[in-house]
Amino acid sequence: QVQLVESGGGLVQAGGSLRLSCTASGLTFSNYGMGWFRQAPGKEREFVAAISRNGGSVSYADSVKGRFTISRDNAKNTVYLQMTSLKPEDTAVYYCAARGEISTIPRRYDYWGQGTQVTVSS
Repeated sequence: QVQLVESGGGLVQAGGSLRLSCTASGLTFSNYGMGWFRQAPGKEREFVAAISRNGGSVSYADSVKGRFTISRDNAKNTVYLQMTSLKPEDTAVYYCAARGEISTIPRRYDYWGQGTQVTVSS
């Protein structure tokens, strides 16, 4: 049974930082590209960042470029999202997801975590 478990969300002031983690089990982590997505109330789930199986390729949404950094540790079966210079518009539930090849399209991912709330106050 595949499980993706996110952690690290919380309440932070604008300009602050958070680091999200997503730990996977039940799959061979190094065989999967990993993505981070977010969903704000009343909005569709949107792409945030993705990283290839070996970490050699990363992709970011324009809205987070230069502020967020995705990384992974295959020995720990964990993917991270370091978020800096946070803005109120970053407020959302953040999800990690897994698929063979990275993609910016949510429906192409095979496995999803349950999400972690990030709230940025102004």
